[in-house]
Amino acid sequence: MRWGLIGASRIASSYVIDAIRAQADCDILSVLSSNASRGASFAADHGIVDSYTDLDALLTDPSVDAVYISTTNDKHHAQAMAAIAAGKHVLCEKPLAMTLAEANEMVRSAEEKGVVFATNHHLRNAGSHLAIQDLIANGRIGKVLSARVFHAVNLPEHLRGWRINDAAAGGGVIPDITVHDADTIRFHLSEDPVDVIAKSGSSGLGEGVEDSVMSVWSMPSGAMVQTHESFTHGYAGTGIEFHGTKGSIFARNVMTQEPVGEIRLVDAQGEAAISYEKHNLYHRAFGLFVQAVAGRGRPSADGVDGVKSLAVALAVREAAKSGNATRVDYGGF
Repeated sequence: MRWGLIGASRIASSYVIDAIRAQADCDILSVLSSNASRGASFAADHGIVDSYTDLDALLTDPSVDAVYISTTNDKHHAQAMAAIAAGKHVLCEKPLAMTLAEANEMVRSAEEKGVVFATNHHLRNAGSHLAIQDLIANGRIGKVLSARVFHAVNLPEHLRGWRINDAAAGGGVIPDITVHDADTIRFHLSEDPVDVIAKSGSSGLGEGVEDSVMSVWSMPSGAMVQTHESFTHGYAGTGIEFHGTKGSIFARNVMTQEPVGEIRLVDAQGEAAISYEKHNLYHRAFGLFVQAVAGRGRPSADGVDGVKSLAVALAVREAAKSGNATRVDYGGF
């Protein structure tokens, strides 16, 4: 499979190029950047033959089978729609789009075109989260009563920019982190939040966008989920907890792109450390995508997963603005 990168991004250079090249018979032919010199430099640094500033030029190359999109959030919809129309398989960064209608259109169009469309929700590929899902699915903590996600971090200087000051580009902690937590909760509980309440604000970085948010979600099973996301917490650590009728799961420092963190199971027999496979998250995600293109299985997070995580994030933002409980609209999915 031959790839084009839409966006000369840090995530592409830090994780995705390696993940693509780790797959059998996969390589990267081209990269798109809005800045010609940046694109050329990016291509040279990473051994990519072609760099473009024109999306159509990249997409008209018949050698390109698939694209990875990692531009700012406001560009995802138009770029994905163009790639789908050109018959390319698409793996798009989260959130899929700025609106639910746009995200729905992307997924429906990919289905009609017959191309694989996926969302890069990396956390569900982590060995830690696969182990947590296994514990829950096998009834180790009984019926889940509640969950807690703490994903308040210090956003590194090099990642700030539009994330902290450009609402039009999709900035703010809700589309950046809450959307990941929505997917992670859906992955573990195999159900979708019904409604949410939330409070957001700026605690030191946000310039016209929220940099911190707390929310509570109601699940169809009756479970309640509490989440906290922020760009301004340098020492809080991250984690996720699930509490059930037979036990509790405590996972620390697992809300990350790296295969790290610890998991503890506490039940009537006492407390036990849970081991898990510490593989590369992105290698797994791109491996499953390549297999899906070959007709074997599905991506780790498909387009519908991307729509639903976006729907939860949009409901959290609306609830924070209105001060009222907000029902999550999944747009028919």
